[in-house]
Amino acid sequence: MSDVTIRFAQREDCDAIFSLIQALAEYEKLSDAVTGDALALKEHLFGMHKFAEVILAICNAQTVGFALFLHNYSTFLTKPGIYLEDLFVLSEYRRLGIGKALLSKLAQIALERNCGRLEWSVLDWNEPAIEFYRRMGAEILGEWRICRVTGTAITNLATLSNEGASISNL
Repeated sequence: MSDVTIRFAQREDCDAIFSLIQALAEYEKLSDAVTGDALALKEHLFGMHKFAEVILAICNAQTVGFALFLHNYSTFLTKPGIYLEDLFVLSEYRRLGIGKALLSKLAQIALERNCGRLEWSVLDWNEPAIEFYRRMGAEILGEWRICRVTGTAITNLATLSNEGASISNL
């Protein structure tokens, strides 16, 4: 672990980050779900409107892991939080403490930014990840379910009529 560096991503890292995203999708058997590209990623990480941030794990000048995260907000805590969208380490670099280092860095960032929580989702079949997260002190919230609207469902939702409601546009 001594030769691993954890640092914030820079513009020139986007191709390497996108390669890791593709490796993550392959691991999760979701390769066909990857429809984006490194150029869009660069715009969303470093463009006029920054939608997310990335920290990287670098080992012997190779990018071997990443954590992509963004801010959310807790109305109950009235504090910002950090949502970890993806955490991934290449298989040959697992069990070296890299995932732990990435999570620890995220916790440090959360504390520096006065965040009230750090949270993420995990696939229910991914037992190695679930056990790893538990060892890191995470509580797996069984009573919560993720709701997601994508593709044409977003368009359909956006165009629903609001019968019986008076809604003004902002």
